[in-house]
Amino acid sequence: MRPAGGSITDVPGIRVGHHERVGRGWQTGTTTVLAPGGATPGVDVRGGGPGTRETDALAPANLVDTIHAVCLTGGSAYGLAAADGVMSWLERAGLGVPVGPDPAHVVPVVPAAVIFDLGRGGRFDHRPDAAFGERSARRATARQARWGSVGAGAGAIAGGLQGGVGTASAIVAAPAAVGDDPIEIVVGALAVVNANGAVIDPASGLPWERGGHAFKRPPAAERHALRAAVAAAGAPASNTTIGVVATSARLGKAEAGKLAEVAHDGLARAVRPAHSMVDGDTIFAMATGAVELPGVAGRLGDDRTRAAALNVVLRAAATSFAEACTHAVIAAHAVGEAPAYRDLCPSAMPC
Repeated sequence: MRPAGGSITDVPGIRVGHHERVGRGWQTGTTTVLAPGGATPGVDVRGGGPGTRETDALAPANLVDTIHAVCLTGGSAYGLAAADGVMSWLERAGLGVPVGPDPAHVVPVVPAAVIFDLGRGGRFDHRPDAAFGERSARRATARQARWGSVGAGAGAIAGGLQGGVGTASAIVAAPAAVGDDPIEIVVGALAVVNANGAVIDPASGLPWERGGHAFKRPPAAERHALRAAVAAAGAPASNTTIGVVATSARLGKAEAGKLAEVAHDGLARAVRPAHSMVDGDTIFAMATGAVELPGVAGRLGDDRTRAAALNVVLRAAATSFAEACTHAVIAAHAVGEAPAYRDLCPSAMPC
């Protein structure tokens, strides 16, 4: 199911791949967001229990200014091993930070973040490893159609419901230099929702953030079934929403970091509450640089036009990430003990 708001793969240069295992003691997986042409990175980590890799490398003051992939995975801290497989795939493709005269001598920098899904399939020791990461990278495509209970979302639970992987995008017109036509920029988001909070309002039976979806208020019987299921499940002890926001704009590292920061506003609109002590909410940014913004990166104070253009991109990032969080839950199907929203409230589902 693709959302009304599009997909992160609408951003030129972005690909997505998933690998998951479900059944026989497994319920977990890995999702990789690829940018083979490179992307300027950023990151913003919130919540009390993050599990991450290579986030320090993305700080504006540090050396790495280009990445080619972000790995999102289940398995809690154990699952960070999946990034090794993405790293191996990139090395074979010759993508990474050059470290020698031979073009094959590269060190891929693969930022990663995890959700907690340990034991949800029945076996605590069944979690992603390097093979999961390599397979998800190998399967990455620019026309990804698999969403919901796939990849890193296979073992996700959101407010007592089956969580998943969701996506959305927007095309915005940003102001250009004086006398020029507005600049068309694509912004997309991918969210893996395994939240302590809820994406669905238990009173109305509808998502907090509906975006471009035409939801219908479910009848009383379905709302009652939803509330009963959520109450019976309770809240899992360890959670997290992780994701990527991407744009076709060319940004500096500080601006990409701001993009990731503002995307958290969308998370907080769609998941209530967000950023708790048992969440490790982490959002990465990837700016592919296909479209130039006016002015010079990092000189916002001296260039009001660039600041205005960046603000348009930031607003779209928050909106897209909010819609991606909603999509993660409405696209999910039940693969474990947690019920799916689409089964409890079928009357509410958009056509």
